[in-house]
Amino acid sequence: MTTSVVFQSAVPARRTRQHKPVLGLALAVAAALCVVLLLWAELWPFQRKPVVQDLEKASDSKLSLRAFHRTYFPFPGCVLEGLEFNHGSNTSKPLITIERLTIRGSYLSIFSRRLTRITAENMHIFIPPFGSGETFHTTPSKITIGEIVANGTVLEFALRKPDQQPFRFEIHDALLRDVGWNGALSYWVKVHNPSPPGEITASGKFGVWNINDPGQTPVSGEYKFDEADLSVYHGIAGMLSSAGKFGGVLAHIDIAGSTDTPDFEVQSGGHRVRLTTEFSAYVDATRGDTFLKRVDAHFGRTHVVAEGSIAEPPGGQSKTALIDLRASNGRIEDILGLFVKAKRPPMSGSVTLQARTEIPPGERPFLERVKLRGGFGVEAGTFSKPDTQQSVNKLSAGAEGEKDASDPETVLTDLAGQVALVDGTARFSDLSFGVPGAASRVHGTYNLISHKIDLHGQLRVDTKISNTTTGAKAILLKMMDPFFKKRPKGEVLPVRISGTFEHPSFGLDLYDGNAQKKLVPTPGPTAPGK
Repeated sequence: MTTSVVFQSAVPARRTRQHKPVLGLALAVAAALCVVLLLWAELWPFQRKPVVQDLEKASDSKLSLRAFHRTYFPFPGCVLEGLEFNHGSNTSKPLITIERLTIRGSYLSIFSRRLTRITAENMHIFIPPFGSGETFHTTPSKITIGEIVANGTVLEFALRKPDQQPFRFEIHDALLRDVGWNGALSYWVKVHNPSPPGEITASGKFGVWNINDPGQTPVSGEYKFDEADLSVYHGIAGMLSSAGKFGGVLAHIDIAGSTDTPDFEVQSGGHRVRLTTEFSAYVDATRGDTFLKRVDAHFGRTHVVAEGSIAEPPGGQSKTALIDLRASNGRIEDILGLFVKAKRPPMSGSVTLQARTEIPPGERPFLERVKLRGGFGVEAGTFSKPDTQQSVNKLSAGAEGEKDASDPETVLTDLAGQVALVDGTARFSDLSFGVPGAASRVHGTYNLISHKIDLHGQLRVDTKISNTTTGAKAILLKMMDPFFKKRPKGEVLPVRISGTFEHPSFGLDLYDGNAQKKLVPTPGPTAPGK
């Protein structure tokens, strides 16, 4: 009995002595793990305080947020919710708001200051007006980011006038790669353009950001602009598409490309034409100004060259278009066809023009806003309406002393003049034209909206004035022939042209005291500003 007791008590004692090293090792491992976890928690890069500090330095703003969460699986990182960045003195509207920001790293590079991806959800960025005194002093960061995804972002650029709505860009898709301060980042964006409304897709390179002079930050890439609705400009319409390339710095971005508007129209005329252009320009992105170096526009058989700017004029007014136009050997029917409602343009012929146009901002229709000053000339002009052309034929035949006006169409020669367009009314200071046997020089107005004509001036004929008409009017004019002073090349009489462009009316204007003055040849089109 005693032996049995000794034997049973000896076995547990031996097992206890064998497990003591294992237990000690387990305690040591547990202690080591505790130390590692404590150090890990201390050195873990995705903690609230360092993450917030990095974001504040990068944006030069004060950051507040609603919630912060660490993530460990399947990747190390953190999630921030309800972010609001406030910059400088602009406390009324945050610089940036983000509903949810997910920062993702990798365990292989957790302490290398490189992030795999940042995803921003429901982000809104508000940029104060350039030149408003709001400055940014961002601190270069050693952190690099593999890619930033910011789909569904809204970007607003505030204008200088408080009562003006900011330019609002809705960014449907945005992907930035290789983001850091050591090199340019790559970007791909799809954005809704506010004016004219349409969809832009662009890709290229941006940066590195120039801290001392942001306008000297490099940018380059290519773009495609689809379904741009021109009807937003109140007076014209059509769906424009464009493609091109650009490069430079933010203060001077050179752009070259082309546009195609298959259904362009001036709404007062209602006729659609295909308008294509090739252009070179540059943009000052710090101010939103565009400067056209050359635009070659084609519609019908007409080629127009344009140069100018769409920029904010001195005095802080809204952006105004100032454009110089010139055309050689164009077609007057192409130009008139844009503005008149008739199925066929009322006149055809070769046209040369040179003009300076101004298109100020505003809600008024296009033809009421546009201003123009310049000169033009039409060669070999004929009228499309039979009754109008017949009246011209009769005038020419009578001026040459002929009875029969049944010859082929009389060609309107040397139609030229100077014009100033304001509030939809063209004012002709010196409009001259000729037909075989007669020449005229008139002044007056033509309303592009109502098509009403009010022109007065002189007509010189190579025969007696009574030959220019028939019937009772001819009898009256025969009685008046002696009262008109004869010239070596014929007689001069006062005339007027009234009615509308589609239905003009020709007649005498006996109250014009300048009718007998010698006609002075009208010069051709002059360059704008000369």
